Amino acid sequence: MSDAARRMKPPMWLILFGLAQLALHRWLPGPTLFSPPWINLGLLPGFAGVTLVIWCLFLFWRHHTNPVPFAEASHLVQDGPYRVSRNPIYLGLTLILASAALFLGTTSPWLPVVSFFLVLRQRFVLREEPWLRARFGAEYQDYVRRVRRWI
Repeated sequence: MSDAARRMKPPMWLILFGLAQLALHRWLPGPTLFSPPWINLGLLPGFAGVTLVIWCLFLFWRHHTNPVPFAEASHLVQDGPYRVSRNPIYLGLTLILASAALFLGTTSPWLPVVSFFLVLRQRFVLREEPWLRARFGAEYQDYVRRVRRWI
């Protein structure tokens, strides 16, 4: 992966796809799925996503390792939500975007949610796995056998 590709981290992708949601909702909304007060249900996955991301970042901090994709890692985090998913930060970010789609209430903001998930998968997850395998060896292989990629 080139340096330019590595510079654009998942939070920046989240912002770009969030802006795409707003643009689609404004100019090409599609049918309404939810309207007030039901759009407030969108707060639930958003809260869950933010909580998940913060929890994971705390674990990285506690283990004195870097949470930035492709940055030097000193520890393979396997506790907390990492017991259930190998990519809980990416799941949390996707929940945040899904929350926005629910809150907007129309169909078109769901397109960036799916696209965001696919970008995370292609640009980060599938490229991080060989990197982690090379960095942590048998420990990572054992982790892959025990824990699913997503949920």
